[in-house]
Amino acid sequence: MSDFILPDIGEGIVECELVKWLVSEGDLIEEDQPVAEVMTDKALVEIPAPYAGRVTKLYWKEGDIAKVHAPLFELVDESGEESGAASSDESKSDEPEAQPAKPEPGAKADDTPEPAKAPVSTTRQDGQKIPASPAVRRLIRENDLALEDVQGSGKDGRVLKADVLSHLEHPETGSSSAPAGRPQRPAHSQEVRIEPIKGMQAVMAKRMVASASTIPHFNFSEDIDVTELLALRQQLKPEAEARGSRLTLMPFIMKAIALAVREYPILNSQINEDVTEIHYQPSCNVGMAVDSKIGLLVPNVKNVDQLTLLEIADEVTRLTEAAREGRVSQADLKGGTITISNIGALGGTYASPIINAPEVAIVALGRTQKLPRFDANGQVVERSIMTISWAGDHRIIDGGTIARFNNLWKSYLESPQSMLLHMG
Repeated sequence: MSDFILPDIGEGIVECELVKWLVSEGDLIEEDQPVAEVMTDKALVEIPAPYAGRVTKLYWKEGDIAKVHAPLFELVDESGEESGAASSDESKSDEPEAQPAKPEPGAKADDTPEPAKAPVSTTRQDGQKIPASPAVRRLIRENDLALEDVQGSGKDGRVLKADVLSHLEHPETGSSSAPAGRPQRPAHSQEVRIEPIKGMQAVMAKRMVASASTIPHFNFSEDIDVTELLALRQQLKPEAEARGSRLTLMPFIMKAIALAVREYPILNSQINEDVTEIHYQPSCNVGMAVDSKIGLLVPNVKNVDQLTLLEIADEVTRLTEAAREGRVSQADLKGGTITISNIGALGGTYASPIINAPEVAIVALGRTQKLPRFDANGQVVERSIMTISWAGDHRIIDGGTIARFNNLWKSYLESPQSMLLHMG
């Protein structure tokens, strides 16, 4: 019997949130079987079993903040017990002896342990996890309640402290007492709801504060006519799908950035900490902001300058799917050189993006709209217009440079066939 110690799961990471247990106490598990999902300040990580055995104790509850180098769960190597020496007391039960409970983090060692509580249900009948903070789950346990019996009034049915207190005062008004077909009005609370800033949200907050406070931003906006680009994409889409690729506008936009960077490499550079050197990056690694279930993630497609459109499309699909599930790897999050924020996917038209340091430029894509424009003959025609907004690090990028870079990038998008002349 031994404790599994939570190992280092990333440079500088000292704690993580225990998001979900994938096993229960008493389960037999295989070597490398995922045991738990933990969320660091960078990504959602699965913790595998070091060897086969039986899980005898889980030291943390879902929602707790687990410490690196502290015990995560207890595992018995039953194969070793079977092949080892037999116990001298053969009359003992085959069940493992009860072990003294480890104190909760922050509790005194000499505290009298509380009597064991019944397990708290954390899922609804449809199998969906019920959102609730660790403090609320503790209150549920202390009052011998089941989380599923309390009507949550927060976002996505999140159970709040006020919901639990209301349930304790008026248990007959729980979720099971509402008349059939009539939605129950959530309990009104006069208390301020407090949630900790953690995980990716905490990382984003720190990075954005650092970027906005230390980098002078120069903003530049423009309208791009993507009518021809949309037509080309529609023409190539069947062939891409036949090859198993999902062709969106993003691969074209990324490729155009990589081509424009060849002429203006300063947009693909970084500045050292004391702002005495410009480091021109050898590859164009284009990041894309993804709204994931654990917060904003910015994975990047490596070597866009060397990839084909189909290869870029496949990477965009892979990274987007992984990021939305919060399972993007550390390698995919590192090494970005320039970033795209597709705010238009959520309906936005204009934005003022904040640079993703240590990069020096970011572009926000607005939604594409059908708008009237004058053609070469002075006739009003319908065109597809996408509004974009650049932000550049004004310490090394002046207005003229970002305008000329944008004009070249824009020319590739408005006449996408011209990119063929420069690919290679």
